[in-house]
Amino acid sequence: MAIAVKAVSFALVAQVLGIAAIVMVLIWTISFRGGLAWEASNKNLIFNLHPVLILIGLIVLGGEGIMTYKVLPLRKEAKKLIHLVLNAIALILGVIGIYAAFKYHNESNIPNLYSLHSWLGIGIIVLFGIQWIYGFLVFFYPGGTSEIRRESLPWHVLLGMFVYILAIANAALGLLEKLTFLENGGLGKYGAEAFLVNFTAIITVLFGAFVIFTVLSEPVTVEDDYSYSAI
Repeated sequence: MAIAVKAVSFALVAQVLGIAAIVMVLIWTISFRGGLAWEASNKNLIFNLHPVLILIGLIVLGGEGIMTYKVLPLRKEAKKLIHLVLNAIALILGVIGIYAAFKYHNESNIPNLYSLHSWLGIGIIVLFGIQWIYGFLVFFYPGGTSEIRRESLPWHVLLGMFVYILAIANAALGLLEKLTFLENGGLGKYGAEAFLVNFTAIITVLFGAFVIFTVLSEPVTVEDDYSYSAI
């Protein structure tokens, strides 16, 4: 099946935005926030792992996992495997990123799970994990019957889009929350760091939008044989 030019165009824009988002979050955490560390006397360095791993994992690699099944000119089996692996890596990085936030809180004597961002984050990672496991068992190995795959596909796609959109929104919410804490601690509201964080959130949202545009411009069809979904 020929790949739509529109889908490829959207995916190319998403690549640029994804790279930009990663570069911006690294500049923020390394140049402005002091760097990244798993063990450090400065516990803020532990927290810095959280936005980096979540953005690279759940947001960018998760988005790539969605798009690759749509735009790569490969055989169905190859696209299925790439989709599965990218989402597995995204899930692993997401779990480590969330653990880094808990580690930072615990070592800094800060309560856990007190904010909407944290509640949504736990829900997102759980749904992402359920989605991946179900997709693996039903569409990859051992694989469900044709009827189960046919009935599951629309729901798998719908839940995948829901979880991904929720992850994008929660990432923006998390950046806003952190920036608010920093500004309450004395960070200038119109300084370079504040603008960098805000623009990182904007680029992240735009990346997510173009991932969704890619999916919607190349919908799942009968030709996909219900062997695996776009998300």
